Amino acid sequence: MDGSPPIEPEDAAISARTDAYFNRTRAIVQRFGDCQVTYAVFLRRPVVSAPRLAVAWLERVAQERGTRFDIDLLHAEGTWVGAGDPLLTITGSFAELADLETLYLQKLGPPCVAAHNAYQMCLELPEVAFLAMDARHCAGFEMQDMMAYAASVGSAAARKEGAKGFIGNATDATAHWFGAARGFGTMPHALIGYAGSTLRAAEMFQEAFPEENLTVLTDYFGREVTDGLAVCRRYPELAAAGKMAVRLDTHGGRFLEGLDPAESYAVLERHAPGAIRRYRSETELRHLVGTGVSAAAIWRMREALDEAGFPKVRIVASSGFNVGKCRVMADAKAPIDVVGTGSFIPDLWSETYATADIIAYDGVPRVKIGREFLLQRNGGRKRGGPGA
Repeated sequence: MDGSPPIEPEDAAISARTDAYFNRTRAIVQRFGDCQVTYAVFLRRPVVSAPRLAVAWLERVAQERGTRFDIDLLHAEGTWVGAGDPLLTITGSFAELADLETLYLQKLGPPCVAAHNAYQMCLELPEVAFLAMDARHCAGFEMQDMMAYAASVGSAAARKEGAKGFIGNATDATAHWFGAARGFGTMPHALIGYAGSTLRAAEMFQEAFPEENLTVLTDYFGREVTDGLAVCRRYPELAAAGKMAVRLDTHGGRFLEGLDPAESYAVLERHAPGAIRRYRSETELRHLVGTGVSAAAIWRMREALDEAGFPKVRIVASSGFNVGKCRVMADAKAPIDVVGTGSFIPDLWSETYATADIIAYDGVPRVKIGREFLLQRNGGRKRGGPGA
């Protein structure tokens, strides 16, 4: 896996992108005399450690500047980190480190939060494979790379606990994070509109890519069951060989074909009655029996496939599968084979803000009041301030 960041770390680019007060601090230190400093870097919420992009960038900058940064990774990649607990420390020349804080924090906080989300999602549905579909929601390639990396880290951590995790993603450029050569995916809604029917889109795909497994998107015309079964009947050999899947991406403004509130409850009564007999929030009820890709919708699709003699056709579910929705699906034992999602991207961006504080100058512990907890090591706690 290549952890090289996409932004070149030349000094001119760093100067232009960093906060001005860090540039001025560097100039002052260069004028009045350098010193060795140690930064402690942390987040204010629990995360999963995903430091590789930030560390790789720092190492590249150090090499270009002809200096060395001693980076002590306090929590290995993929391990849980508590709120306020430093992920790593960075020791080096103050003049060479002062202007880097803005940029390495950008590369650290978002992946750590996204990795935590991905880890939780995989553990909620340990028997389900995940496909990262975050690219369209990212603000440029650097974010896309961070989010794919984060999903791979969270997935690897979940796999250690028995989950299937993420099997790949949707873009070639970031597929390497999942050990793949290219992205996965078959057809968007646009192709079905172009083809004029779901069946014709499947035929086009099969003719163009005959060696590929076929995953057909079924909600374009609101006939998820009818169109899904039509494709299965068109390609019974693929269906019997387990090389076909139907993807449910039903819009949140309508029910899956054949469902309404009463029938949605009836479906879950047949398969997971306990899931709807406990108190539920409005959001949880929507995930269970509401519009869109609900647990009832997934169970109904499984019923239809099995009744028609296609038990090996898999179900791919997408549309808003965040941690909460995955938890509800697990409770309803929804028969999902693959989840396609980009919802590990942090919902509340302010939670991704990482912070770096200097905790020692030339080996002398010193930190601003209120951050003394950063000096805690080996069960002891040091006091900050002059002469500490």
